[in-house]
Amino acid sequence: MSDFDAVLFDLDGTLCRGDQSGETLYRGAFEAAGVEPFGRPDELWASLDGPPTPNDEATYLARGFAAVADHHGHTVDADALADGFLATVDNTAVSVLPGAPAALSSARENGPVGLVTNGPEHRQATKLTALDLGDAFDAVVFAGDLPRRKPHREPFDRALDALGVDPVAALHVGDSFEYDVAGARAAGLRAAWYVGGTDGDGDGRPDPDDDRPDYVLRHLNDLGDALGVGGPDG
Repeated sequence: MSDFDAVLFDLDGTLCRGDQSGETLYRGAFEAAGVEPFGRPDELWASLDGPPTPNDEATYLARGFAAVADHHGHTVDADALADGFLATVDNTAVSVLPGAPAALSSARENGPVGLVTNGPEHRQATKLTALDLGDAFDAVVFAGDLPRRKPHREPFDRALDALGVDPVAALHVGDSFEYDVAGARAAGLRAAWYVGGTDGDGDGRPDPDDDRPDYVLRHLNDLGDALGVGGPDG
C-alpha cells in the first residue's frame, strides 16, 4: 500500500524536454533582431538570475542579452534581442521524456495526480496539448501566473487544496533541487528528485546542510517502486 494519497509533478525537465536547442534559440534571437551574432548561449544562461519574472519575460531576457553584450564590448538593442528570442520559441516543439508515461501511470494507479509548473498558462498549456497530456492531471497549477512560484509553498498548497489532500500525504516529483525538492519539503510534502533528465546530476546538487530528497529517481520508471504500485515500462 502506498504512503501517499496524491502525487504532484513538475513539467519541464521532469515529464518533458524542449526539442529546440539553446543554440537555435540564441541564434534565432539575433536573426530576428537583425544583429550580427556574438557570444554563446551558455553566457546568456549564466547571466540570467532564476526563472523569469511572470508576465515580463522580455525584460528578464533583455537584461541577460545586455550583460552578454557588455561582456563582449557590443552596444545592441537588448529589447529587440529578447523579443527575437521569444519569437523563436516554439512551445509545441516538446517531447515526453523516457519513462514519463510509466511514471504518470503509476501515479494514477496510486490516486489523484497534480501538476505544479513555474511557467505561465499560455505557454505550459500549449506544451500539455502538444504532449497529449492535457487530461493527465486532476489539478494543474500554473505558478508563472501567480504572485509566488516554486519554491514558495503557495503553488503546492493550491494543488493540494484542489485535490483535497494534506501535504504530509503527498509526494512531489521534480528535477530541480531548489524549486522542487526544497520547495516541496518546506511546504510539508515529501519529494522525489528526478536526476535522469540532466545527465544524471539533477538540477543543482544539494549542499550538506540542505534538506535531502526522500527519493532519488534516476529513471522515471522507478516511481512505481517508490509508490509501491505496478506500472508499465516506457
